[in-house]
Amino acid sequence: MISNNLTMTWRYKSNYITQLEDMPKDVFGFIYKITNTITGEYYIGKKQVISVRKRNFGKKEIALLEDKRVKKYEMVAKESDWKDYRSSNQIVKNWFLDNELSSHCDLEILRFCSNKKSLTYYELQEQFSHDVLGDELALNDNLLGKFFRKDLE
Repeated sequence: MISNNLTMTWRYKSNYITQLEDMPKDVFGFIYKITNTITGEYYIGKKQVISVRKRNFGKKEIALLEDKRVKKYEMVAKESDWKDYRSSNQIVKNWFLDNELSSHCDLEILRFCSNKKSLTYYELQEQFSHDVLGDELALNDNLLGKFFRKDLE
């Protein structure tokens, strides 16, 4: 889905981010803003760059354990689909289905975060600072699933 064209690449300040090595060393995720440069509409969200999951050991691995009281799993980290990610918002996703419209979208990283809590905190901070529930151009409908645009009207 991602084009070789740099306009379809994530940008942080004036640098294009095309691989994990372009990000800070301890990055867990980032806060982003996707803007339609024709209409001015935008969406602010978060994306994990690293996904961590629990992998249970298989029977052979468990059999090799000398101390049977130790944990029988490991935490595995892997890179997410951040390069091709284009928001959780359906309107924004539709922008990228239209080749003409997608070339008018700006993919901006606002901040890098080193853990899950800071990712949620700074997403909320950016959403409040941009007044996404009060701004007609913002496509965010809620904050944390607790504060909804329709409740403010």
